[in-house]
Amino acid sequence: MTAETFFANFGHLVDAPNGVQKLRELILQLAVQGKLVPQDPSDEPASVLLEKIKIAKERLVTEGRIKPPKTLPPISEDGIPFELPRAWEWCRFGALGLIGSSSRVHKKDWKSKGVPFLRAREIVKLSQFGTVNNELFISEELFQELSNGGLVPEENDLMITGVGTIGIPYIVKNSDRFYFKDASVLIFKNHYGLYSRFLSCLLRTPYWIDTIHKESMGTTVHTLTISRANEVPIPLPPLEEQKRIVAKVDQLMALCDELEDRQQMQQQGRVRLNNAALDALLTAREPDEFADHWQRISTNFDLLYDHPETIAKLRAAILQLAVQGKLVPQDPNDEPASVLLKRIKAEKERLVKEKAIKKDKTLPEVEGLLHPVPDGWVWSRFQDVTLLVTDGEHSTPPRVASGVPLATAKNIRDGYVDLRVTDFVSEETAEKCWRRCYPRHDDILMVCVGATTGRLTVIKDPEDFVLVRSVALIRPFTPGILPEYLSVLLRSPVGQNQIWGNVKQSAQPCLYIGKIKAIEVPVPSTSEQKRIVAKVDQLMSLCDELEVKLNQTEQHSEKLLEATVRQLLVA
Repeated sequence: MTAETFFANFGHLVDAPNGVQKLRELILQLAVQGKLVPQDPSDEPASVLLEKIKIAKERLVTEGRIKPPKTLPPISEDGIPFELPRAWEWCRFGALGLIGSSSRVHKKDWKSKGVPFLRAREIVKLSQFGTVNNELFISEELFQELSNGGLVPEENDLMITGVGTIGIPYIVKNSDRFYFKDASVLIFKNHYGLYSRFLSCLLRTPYWIDTIHKESMGTTVHTLTISRANEVPIPLPPLEEQKRIVAKVDQLMALCDELEDRQQMQQQGRVRLNNAALDALLTAREPDEFADHWQRISTNFDLLYDHPETIAKLRAAILQLAVQGKLVPQDPNDEPASVLLKRIKAEKERLVKEKAIKKDKTLPEVEGLLHPVPDGWVWSRFQDVTLLVTDGEHSTPPRVASGVPLATAKNIRDGYVDLRVTDFVSEETAEKCWRRCYPRHDDILMVCVGATTGRLTVIKDPEDFVLVRSVALIRPFTPGILPEYLSVLLRSPVGQNQIWGNVKQSAQPCLYIGKIKAIEVPVPSTSEQKRIVAKVDQLMSLCDELEVKLNQTEQHSEKLLEATVRQLLVA
């Protein structure tokens, strides 16, 4: 596939994840391999340019304006990263100009105004946005002193980040006046009038980034040293070709901008269409209205759900429809929920008298204003449909090397408990903890402390383990109340909104037991609960299948783009 064919297929190929960004990288890589614009045999070869640089460098040394540079090692045949066109040359970066750093500026010399003093983070922002809010400064007097004896940025010099996000270039403008932090930022003094925009393109290529990271010094923080920067092999085209390359890069980057804008507009349109379709479905009050909106979604399903990220909203809509009573038809022969709740209330009163459970605190009457429910349903509260709502051990239990697993918030996953990595407590400690909270079959475990508050699972035939304070245990009043139905409610938008609406915001979000007991529950008959759970399971399985297919489609697009990139780079 030729470059022309590739550009003709931009719209198709950039649909891959990060497609436009990869396209930008490809353009830059093709540029520095001499594959983006045709060569002109009348151009002065890069070898002549290098000779001119050498002569100019010797003159500056003789005049005492620069120190004699260190001899750079030659580039061996084995050290050539890729083949170049005939008039191009490989050279070390340090052969093209002086790479250095600033004089040390001590922290005591930092000021709140004066001459801007830039670190790597400011250079990154300048490179991205062309402007930066300066935070640090040095005095005018110190700047003048440093200017007399050190390297000061001048027009067409390159500033290059040396720590953190290394190798990011910024071309110094005529209007720029600043100093920079030693080691944090390197400077390429463009003594020999090289085309700085081509060098900036080069310093954004995957080749440059991969090379400096491969051998960057440092462990937790990458660094680019002067000596390492000096030795990076640089592909140098004739000066006139450099200008043609930059012009072509500008043209293609503008096209990438247009593609990116178009993609964003398409994505925003999809999101708006998706939100409107689901909102109409969720707010439909009459069966005919609901059926009409559902038919529209069915007709446009491939358009609405063509990206994996749209599936999350579909899942949420399914759960919301379930607890609104719109997912399965009602059966007039079902026992009304009011009868079920009366029976549960009578049974709980009996258990209180027998001292098997504690008496619940009186909570305000449920207003049932969260959304309408069908005839036969009743709004209630969690404490009215559960036998127990509690949480794990509040005090830190002593750990042992092996024994009974200790489950924390991190062990509670969506739909299962992961006990592969836990601390342990002794059997004796576990027995004490279980007097307060003993997880058993059909209990709901829900994270109630931390960023994952609201994540939950229904446990089935669990092995013994102990819970800590960050996990709440909810025991539904079975068989009348299905734990799976309460799980549907808690995972639905109406459930999650109540959870996070009652979370105490502090250093760590916390949902107290009293707030869980007060959560409002739309209660259908037991028979309808079963139908709802079965339908939710069926639809969630279909969502799983759809998500897998969409991910596979994206992976295929990504592989196609990568294969095209490889083909172009080796062509």
